[in-house]
Amino acid sequence: MDRRRMTAIGVVVAAAGLTAAVTLPSFAGENATPTAGGPAGAKATGGVAPEVVDAMSRDLKLSREQAVRRLTAERQATGTLGRLRAQLGDDYAGAWLSADGATLTVAVADPAEAARVEAAGAVPKQVPRGVRELDAVKSRLDSAGRQATPDIAGWYVDVATNSVVVLARPGAEEAGRRFAAASGAPDGAVRVTTSREQPRPLFDVRGGDAYFINNAGRCSVGFSVVGGFVTAGHCGRQGDRTTGANRVAQGTFAASSFPGDDWAFVRTNDQWTPQGVVNDFNGGVVPVNGATEAPVGASICRSGSTTGARCGVVQAKNATVNYPEGTVTGLTRTNVCAEPGDSGGAWLSGDQAQGVTSGGSGDCTVGGVTFFQPVNEILQRNNLTLVTANDQPAPADPPAGGDATAPPATAAPTAPPAGGGTSVCTGDASRTGTVSAGRSQVQPDGRWYVTQAGAQSACLDAPDGAQLVLELQRWTGVGFRTVARAATVDGIARLESDGAAGAYRYRVTAQSGSGEYTLAFSAN
Repeated sequence: MDRRRMTAIGVVVAAAGLTAAVTLPSFAGENATPTAGGPAGAKATGGVAPEVVDAMSRDLKLSREQAVRRLTAERQATGTLGRLRAQLGDDYAGAWLSADGATLTVAVADPAEAARVEAAGAVPKQVPRGVRELDAVKSRLDSAGRQATPDIAGWYVDVATNSVVVLARPGAEEAGRRFAAASGAPDGAVRVTTSREQPRPLFDVRGGDAYFINNAGRCSVGFSVVGGFVTAGHCGRQGDRTTGANRVAQGTFAASSFPGDDWAFVRTNDQWTPQGVVNDFNGGVVPVNGATEAPVGASICRSGSTTGARCGVVQAKNATVNYPEGTVTGLTRTNVCAEPGDSGGAWLSGDQAQGVTSGGSGDCTVGGVTFFQPVNEILQRNNLTLVTANDQPAPADPPAGGDATAPPATAAPTAPPAGGGTSVCTGDASRTGTVSAGRSQVQPDGRWYVTQAGAQSACLDAPDGAQLVLELQRWTGVGFRTVARAATVDGIARLESDGAAGAYRYRVTAQSGSGEYTLAFSAN
């Protein structure tokens, strides 16, 4: 993803007074002129929108004429296939177009049906299994899906080879075959192939993006945290449900405070991945790398789903605002404008998270004053961990020490690895590591382990003066999900969990402080 940066954030502006007029640069590319998908007033070619033709020419390396011819052939093939599928019934075994889109091949389980396919102008291919049988094989794998380890990227019906394909990371092919056999799939119906794919859900949680509350009101995402995102408390109450800007079910308000404060935590479901970035509303994102509080007079920018990205300066802290619903204390005052729907959105100074939009006066036509709830208070009050650009939680494939690339699958232990060390914490295995504020590490050794159903326990010995959070995460099939969590008290965090069989890992996050820690853990 091309990450454009906000150019003004972090610049401290010297002004004679808080009411002095200042000019601040905004998000990168703010004044750029967008390009259209095709020339203005262009007409459809061959019944196809010019934007589609242009996109095909670009991505499939075709001339405009070739793109139109291909679309015409595909339209005809689609009509032919619809008729054949109805005629063939259970003997239909799938169909596919050639690389140039000119030839339609239709697979049949009964050789007597080949003549029918030829008469329709397609090329027949005899295969042993109809598409319904292939779908049934895949359903067996789906039912066993939670037993798949993170080294299996997925599976799909491949009509061209008349089989179901299981995608395994390099070195994990045998694990893929064991998974297929355990599902009860018949011999010869499943093919295991090597793949480096690392799929993840495409529904990212980003600061500034819109979300809807109970399919009615709209607010903006503040910042991603482990397990969801923070936003404004007046946007929703505990138990309210949210959907994303795409209207896909997203999560639930797990905590909310308004008035008095104006903060909330939305816990998202497995389809959404919190990302340590903020939408700049100009085709790019801005990284979030921490939450160091900016001083009065510093430049600051916010992102919201109504008015996009707007910048100004911090005017005052610890402000009290008397809203019609009640008084809110501890807010930060700015000269940045905002409008309804921007509530809950992200505030940044440089690459540092500052807060979430509460309210204000005026608008972005005449200007105004806007207040935000400081983000560090939200994190501390709810024991949450901010997600940063260099430390994403719950990726689809286990990271190595916080990196995006995992070691070969064969390096993953099948049970908690043995180890030892000098610490007040003891267990069947132990690991040491070093973390700094705002950073995380995955254990054991940046990988994961497989265990049977039953009790698991862990003890984390933190460095002096550091506040750490320990999470036990289980592989869900699309990512790791936190199933148990504990914060250090007097330097020690302990957690216990009784869960299902599967792949697990521990995640150690430093909320403050830095140094070497020891993690000891056991699994039945």
